[in-house]
Formats: sequence, C-alpha cells, structure tokens
Amino acid sequence: MFRNQYDTDVTTWSPAGRLFQVEYAMEAVKQGSAAIGLRSKTHVVLACVNKASSELSSHQKKIFKVDDHIGVAIAGLTADGRVLSRYMRNECINYSYTYESPLPVGRLVVQLADKAQVCTQRSWKRPYGVGLLIGGLDESGAHLYYNCPSGNYFEYQAFAIGSRSQAAKTYLERKFETFVDSSRENLIKDALFALRETLQGEKLTSSNCTIAVLGIGEAFSTLDQETVQRLINEFEVVGEDPPAEASAAPDQSDGAEPGPAAAAAAAAADDDDQETPAADQGAAPMDI
Repeated sequence: MFRNQYDTDVTTWSPAGRLFQVEYAMEAVKQGSAAIGLRSKTHVVLACVNKASSELSSHQKKIFKVDDHIGVAIAGLTADGRVLSRYMRNECINYSYTYESPLPVGRLVVQLADKAQVCTQRSWKRPYGVGLLIGGLDESGAHLYYNCPSGNYFEYQAFAIGSRSQAAKTYLERKFETFVDSSRENLIKDALFALRETLQGEKLTSSNCTIAVLGIGEAFSTLDQETVQRLINEFEVVGEDPPAEASAAPDQSDGAEPGPAAAAAAAAADDDDQETPAADQGAAPMDI
C-alpha cells in the first residue's frame, strides 16, 4: 500500500518536497464524519454528524468541552481527538490555577499546533490523524480555529471538515457575511442547514447530529436531543419527502396513468436510493 519509498518515514522528504505521512494524516481527516463551526460577534456554534461504524454500535462522541469558554469538534481518528482534547483541558486548568484567569483561545491554539508539529519532525512518532475545530470566547471576542495534523492553524468565520464537507463549505460561503451579526438562533439554524448539506439525501434528525453552543454569558454546552429536534422542526430543516403516496392515490382512483411529473419524481427517488449506499460504501472505518 506504500505509494513509494518516501512514505515509510515521517521525516523523509520526497524529491518534490512533500512529506507523505503528513498528507496521509490529512487524508484521514477527510475520511471522518463531518464537523462544522460558525461564529458571530457573541456566539460560537459547533455541529457534527453522528455516524456509527455499524448498525449494532452507537456513535462516538465528536464534540468535547475543554473549558467553560472553549469547546472542540473533531473529524478523523476519534482516539487522537480524545488525547488532544485532554491535553487542551489540562492546559486550561494549569493556566487558570497559575494566573486565576481563563486561557486565551489563541494561545491554546498555538500550543496545540506546536504539539502537532513535533509529530512531523520525529522519526519515532506519527502525525495525529485528526482535525480540530476549536471554538472559544475570550476578551477579544468569539473565535473559531481549525488545527491541521501538519501543525498549521487558521482562524475562520465558518468552516467545515470531514467527509462531504465541500457541500457545507459551499453553503457557508454563500451565507458567511451575515454570520457576524447573527443571533444565537440564526447561527444554530445555519449550522443545521450546513449539516444537512453533508448528508446527501439522508434525513436530518436529532439522533444523527450534535449541536454545541458557546456565547457571552453562556458557558459551552451541548444541546440535548429534544432541543435539537425541536429546532429542526421549527426551522423546517428536514427535507420534504417526495409526494409519491399523495400523487398515487388520485391516479389509482381515476384509473389514469401517472403523468410525466410523477414519473420524473419516482425516477429521481430511485436514483437517490441507489446513490446513498454507494456513498456509505466509501466511508472509512474511522468514520464514526
């Protein structure tokens, strides 16, 4: 499975100036289930898709609380994400104990990026195969950062990572200019709409997504399933079911053949049913 002789060691450069094992770690992030982050002046919203490795298992937690003012959503290897979230939690506790004030979000992100970079420069280590969306609130306002396995970090107004995240990015790019002045409810609404874009035909419910909110006067917390389902119903995020049964009843009563519109709708529904398993077959084992 090796691409060439330059990917057996993380410290070996290829003639083209590439570190293949770092690129493989970044590919693991793309194979993980989607995670989305948005921020306004006062709030940060993190959302993720809950996907189990099999029908007999439950999904793994993808959003972690670091401190009252910081939370993180991950995509990729969940085990690596747990280790890094524990490291971030310890850093926040140590800083608070020493200085009696919350750790600034930017400083924590830099420390996490330095920790990830060390794993790209030691032959006996491997890069962390997880990407992190870090949302936080400090004296300078709300922040949303993305930490890459390569050790790079970027600040965003809104961002999405994981499998099928490009559809969510397209939605966020159309709407991001309105996020700065958005209210808490509107941010959650846009997060749910962006999350729905990553499902590609699947129905968005409270059982297959997780939403966490952080804001001024509101500590980081994960919304319960009842609240998420109520928000989905209020915002009408769930896509409309194809009116197959409604159109079939009049046709059967009149004894007439289905019209071209009904036939087109049925054909589109069949195409969606055929495409959904194909997308699931491409998911990696860590896509949980």
